[in-house]
Amino acid sequence: MGVDLGDLLERENIEIKDLSGRWIAVDAFNTLYQFLSIIRQQDGTPLRDGSGRTTSHLSGILYRMTNLLEAGAKVAFVFDGDPPSFKRETLDQRAETRSRAEEMWERAKEEGLPGFKYAQASSRLGEEMIADSKRLLDAMGIPVVQAPSEGEAQAAFMAIRGDVDLVASQDYDALLFGAPKVVRNMAVTGKRKLPGKNVYVDVMPEVISLDKELSRLGIERRQLVEIGIMCGTDYNEGLRRVGPKTALKLIREHGDLERALMARCETIESAAEIRGLFLDPPVTDDYVIETKKPDAEKILRFLCDERDFSPERVDKAVKRLQEAVKVGQSTLDKWF
Repeated sequence: MGVDLGDLLERENIEIKDLSGRWIAVDAFNTLYQFLSIIRQQDGTPLRDGSGRTTSHLSGILYRMTNLLEAGAKVAFVFDGDPPSFKRETLDQRAETRSRAEEMWERAKEEGLPGFKYAQASSRLGEEMIADSKRLLDAMGIPVVQAPSEGEAQAAFMAIRGDVDLVASQDYDALLFGAPKVVRNMAVTGKRKLPGKNVYVDVMPEVISLDKELSRLGIERRQLVEIGIMCGTDYNEGLRRVGPKTALKLIREHGDLERALMARCETIESAAEIRGLFLDPPVTDDYVIETKKPDAEKILRFLCDERDFSPERVDKAVKRLQEAVKVGQSTLDKWF
């Protein structure tokens, strides 16, 4: 998902404790998909309640967000609204990809073959799951912001205004939307198994600073957006055989997207419209960022009575959550 600028950008590794006292706008859909992909049983099956409803995302919200709050971080989840009209084709393609992955997973299970990667790729985030996520976040006292359109655009807007310090997402789109600082791996920190290998690697949070990267690359944000468009975004296919480094070279040589395309005798449909979306997206200032006291009764009733979570584990997490919110650490960190 999103534009892949990973080969172009430098990051700074940090520790979770370095997020203490900082407000973080979380790209909700991106993070929930991470939970759905990673929090699974050994055979690839997601966590489910007695009625067969997926609960991996709820487990991720409760336990991983509690870990963050214990470290002193303050988070707000930003949910997507209506997608831009020219994103429809991308969404349809993703649905087809998930359907194919589900078929491959079922085939692997029938043949007794490893199919975890297919299980991960089949993850779906339905409307009931979104509603359940918002319900749990509200009970935990974590603010929820509803974006009019793209969640990353709204999160970036909140960071530009200074209402939050960072945007959390695995994608790089938030940088194109103007987020001053983006933190990756925030919700998946720890040991991670490499796909298809019995090898585990340490995953640490990493921060990318927009102004620092623009200065290092010698470009403006508009040009970074144009590099993203040439590589391919959620709204368009990229140019053939053009990755981030080649796109940067084209921008440096020609100055802007139009001249680069003209030099290659190529076109990108809706390029101007896509660039306009990144530079001036629909956002709202109608939101409140405030951590509230967790409602232990609501959390226990929802997760244990309705979704079959372990009362002992949930009760322990809730007590940690209550203590974390009560403490409300405010450590300042030098790398900011």
